[in-house]
Amino acid sequence: MSLPELKDCILDHIAIAVKNIDASKKIWEDLGLTFAPELEIVEDQKVKTAFAHVDVNAHIELLEPTSTESTIHKFIEQKGEGIHHLCFKVPDVKKKTEELTALGYRFIYPAPKIGAGGCLVNFMHPKSTGGVLIELSQRPAK
Repeated sequence: MSLPELKDCILDHIAIAVKNIDASKKIWEDLGLTFAPELEIVEDQKVKTAFAHVDVNAHIELLEPTSTESTIHKFIEQKGEGIHHLCFKVPDVKKKTEELTALGYRFIYPAPKIGAGGCLVNFMHPKSTGGVLIELSQRPAK
């Protein structure tokens, strides 16, 4: 069986909501993953992030809330720690948002915002995707 090569929609990361990044890293490191040494605080989202490569494209992203006002804090309070969203890298997040909106999907933001790593991001509302929060992400130009 030949696997398709997706060029316009590639799994970028699986985001996991955690109470404490340092404590949570151990699970993934015991599996053999290595986290980048730097953590990033995304002020707009009120989270601290840590990334570990799984393969050439995909990562595990740990999300720790930095405030009780963070959506990640609220998620953990309601559902506990665990998978928060799946993120797919696309070449043009604005265009993809418009295409998917035209198909009837709802988005969290009316227009993409800057997220972790300076990426342009938007989130498909889980009420329009069968209960899965899906992030679309566009890497910043180098």
